[in-house]
Amino acid sequence: MTVAKKNVQQADLFLRDMADFAHCAGVDEAGRGPLAGDVYAAAVILDPARPIAGLADSKTLSESKRDALALEIKAHALAWCIASATVEEIDRLNILQATMLAMQRAVQGLEVVPELAWIDGNRAPALSCAVRTIVKGDALVPAISAASILAKTARDETLLTLHALYPQYAFDQHKGYGTALHMQRLREHGPCPAHRRSFAPVRVLLDMK
Repeated sequence: MTVAKKNVQQADLFLRDMADFAHCAGVDEAGRGPLAGDVYAAAVILDPARPIAGLADSKTLSESKRDALALEIKAHALAWCIASATVEEIDRLNILQATMLAMQRAVQGLEVVPELAWIDGNRAPALSCAVRTIVKGDALVPAISAASILAKTARDETLLTLHALYPQYAFDQHKGYGTALHMQRLREHGPCPAHRRSFAPVRVLLDMK
C-alpha cells in the first residue's frame, strides 16, 4: 500500500470517528528519547466550533509557533490535560510503560470524558474509552497535533527549570537529548538526579564510576 493511499484511509477513519463519537481526544507524548527529565503526554478534545489554524506535528514547528499555538489550544479546546511520568517511574517501569502511564494520566485528567482516544503511534495505553492508534497521527489528526504541541511545550519548560537547577549540563540547549554537548557534560560532571539511570549512556557512566 502506498503512503498516499494509507493516508487517505486514515483520513476516512478520522472522518467516520468524528461522525460516530461526540468527543474524541487526541493523545501524544514528548520526551521518550532523552537521557534526562520526565516523559510527558497530553490529551486534547478540540472544539469543532472553534477551529485552530496551523496545527501540525510539534517537531515541524518553530519554538515561537509552538508556544503561540499552545496558548490558543488551551483557550479554545473543549478540554485538555498535560501529565507526566517521573524519571523514577521511567527507571522502574521502562520508558514504554512510563509513556503509557503518562498518557493514561492525561486522558483521565480531561474535564470532558472522551468516547474515543486517538493515540499517536502503534501502541496504546489501557483506557476506559475506545482507542484508535494512528501512526504519524501528529501530522494527520488535528487533535493529536494539538496534544503533541502541549506535551512538547510543557516538557521544554520543565527542561528550562532543570537548567536553572543544574546549569552545568546545558539542558536549555539540548533539552536532555544525547547530543555531543550533553555527553561531554555528562562525562565531566557525572549524572544528576534528573538523569535516567536505566538509559544505556547514563548507566555506562555510573558503572565506570
